[in-house]
Amino acid sequence: MEILAIILFLSIFILILYGYPVAFTLGGISIIYALCFLDPSSFSALPPRIMGVMSNYVLVAVPLFIFMGIMLEKSGLAESLLETMAMLFGTMPGGLAISVVIVGALLAASTGIVGATVITMGLISLPTMLKRGYKPELATGTIASAGTLGQIIPPSVVLVLLGSVLSISVGDLFKAALIPGVLLVVAYISYIVVVALRNPDDAPSIPQEEIEQFKSEDFVIKVIKAFVLPLLLIVAVLGSIFMGIASPTEAAGIGALGAILLTMTQGKFNLVVLRSVMQETTHLTCMVFIILLGATTFTFVFREMGGDRYLVQLIENANLSPTAFLILVMIVVFIAGFFIDFIEIIFIIVPVVAPIFEVYEMNLIWIGILLALNLQTSFLTPPFGFSLFYLKGVAPPGVTTNHLYRGIIPFVIIQLIFLLLVIFFPKLIFLLIK
Repeated sequence: MEILAIILFLSIFILILYGYPVAFTLGGISIIYALCFLDPSSFSALPPRIMGVMSNYVLVAVPLFIFMGIMLEKSGLAESLLETMAMLFGTMPGGLAISVVIVGALLAASTGIVGATVITMGLISLPTMLKRGYKPELATGTIASAGTLGQIIPPSVVLVLLGSVLSISVGDLFKAALIPGVLLVVAYISYIVVVALRNPDDAPSIPQEEIEQFKSEDFVIKVIKAFVLPLLLIVAVLGSIFMGIASPTEAAGIGALGAILLTMTQGKFNLVVLRSVMQETTHLTCMVFIILLGATTFTFVFREMGGDRYLVQLIENANLSPTAFLILVMIVVFIAGFFIDFIEIIFIIVPVVAPIFEVYEMNLIWIGILLALNLQTSFLTPPFGFSLFYLKGVAPPGVTTNHLYRGIIPFVIIQLIFLLLVIFFPKLIFLLIK
């Protein structure tokens, strides 16, 4: 029976790689295995599990954060934010690229949706960077890496889902992710400055006359609308969580309302936009929750068949140290991230390995941050990184896949260094957690 549970896991993974719908593969194959190999009376325990998931208050944050992200995407905020930041940092070496990283971080903290951020940044900033003489490799690498910051910088949908699957506090995950996220932004900026100082032609500055002209036209109002207001929204959402004033779900409600108000300040809010945002939010939320229900069914059947116990015994008999097992899981998640989306990884792989981490008495908040960083890295890594595909889809004709692959390598190295830092110095993530 335990061997059948492992075959169930492998068969689902293979079918998903073949392109079958994730939600129906997870739930359908699990039900077929259960009908064939489990006592029918065990099915009575499945409906309470499903209702327990659907009534999970923390998961209400998912549609609210998705709504917040899509509303901000429709507001045109990214464009005005990038223009303002570019003029603020324009005289610095690589100033425009630095602006892209900072805007990517702010959008990550405002939206938490990787695909939308990469596409938005690609459409807005890539043509501008190329027109100003930026080397295509540096431009594409900067945009792809900045766009994936939404995986780790809170409030992140990835962290919300990881918190739910690992049964740990989402608020604590947000606090733990903040310092690695900020340090990652600093590392990206440092790399860009070094490249710009060594090869000024790869990242030219914006002409002083252009900056002065921008500053002469309602500069203060532009900065307030494009930079200060989004920053206030981020502080309201994260500050309310970190200070214990609001739960992540309540803070997500604040964020959704704040996104509407910000869209109003940009003059983009109307019934057409609201309807579009609500439709996209409903579509994405339904996708996440259908996968979640399928994953709940899979986890239930896998454990009823003794798969979790078998894996624990297998690891114990192999005499793997906790560190060796952690490295093994990180490699599997990293490779899986080439082929399937983070949602499938969180709902298929994480529930299987979580009991083993508990047996090893590892801190699950630390594990959650490592998984988020790992998924972010796999999103960037050639040849299958999802962010690279998103960016290639909106890149001008002159930008080749080779440009994308060469440009992203330094940022992947930075990511891997950070992943190792968090593995060997776990105290780094606990500075904000009491």
